[in-house]
Amino acid sequence: MYINCLKNNKVFTEHQDSKIPNIVEIALFIDQIKSSIWLFGIPSWLFGITDRSIAAFADGYLSPIEIFQLFTASFFFVSWLYLKPEESFNSNDLDPTQYQEYLARTQANKLQLKKRHMISQEYILPFPYICQIYHLLNLKHLETVHRFSLNNLKILSISEFQITSAGGRITFQTILDSPANPLRIWRQPTVEVDLILHTPYTVELSIPVYNNKRIIVIFHAFPLNHSEHQLFIDIYSDLGWPKPLLQIILHFASCLTLFEDLPYLRALTEKNIERLFNLSRTSNHESALLFKRFVELYGSSGEETKLLEGREDS
Repeated sequence: MYINCLKNNKVFTEHQDSKIPNIVEIALFIDQIKSSIWLFGIPSWLFGITDRSIAAFADGYLSPIEIFQLFTASFFFVSWLYLKPEESFNSNDLDPTQYQEYLARTQANKLQLKKRHMISQEYILPFPYICQIYHLLNLKHLETVHRFSLNNLKILSISEFQITSAGGRITFQTILDSPANPLRIWRQPTVEVDLILHTPYTVELSIPVYNNKRIIVIFHAFPLNHSEHQLFIDIYSDLGWPKPLLQIILHFASCLTLFEDLPYLRALTEKNIERLFNLSRTSNHESALLFKRFVELYGSSGEETKLLEGREDS
């Protein structure tokens, strides 16, 4: 799932182009080490199995301990063969420069994703899963439910709406109309924010900050049963702030917004939940376009049960 975050936010890789030469050397060096260790292990295991076999059959009798040792060595040898370092492309079919660049970008993306991960939070909430999805995909809730934490942030307009096979993406312009809004620490007064529905369970909020840097929040909401769901919150950022300080601030901000969510989710639960899955009753307002897309894909009769069953099977 985290790979989708990088694919839909090119800003995470744009700054790597100038560093390709050094990254190529590091990536190739790491790749060569892994391949060399794996290749060295094959004759080592074969030597060990052969040595134990000769020793076991030397007296013409196999004891239970010797049988166990041979079986164990053979099992680990087969396991070692399955540990061969993966190559997504065959280097023989690629130009060496292309192969090196591919390796460099793969290693760099994994490293950058790990470095930019700030915090993770996990909750089990006593509300239906569909309530959480409805809340996450409705833009107006940024102005209403989170009026306090976002200090009366306003949505000016919808800039773009795209649909995908599994969801969609909406880009909208927001403004901090209060000069005392603490969010000015993070971002410009007016910016375009991306909200992305990756899967029925995964929603991404991508917020630009200063100097082409971003804060990206990934929500994973999984139904546990018809009245509970599990919520995972992961936040990534390439801000140059000290990481411990940034983690404290993000933990506090995430807890505050969740605290604001609870009364609304509780009130929503008391209503007729089935109407949220009814396409004819879904709002046509542009702020609800992404949730309407969710209902189009996953809101047919009995779909909530299918989503729950699909989650339980996985």
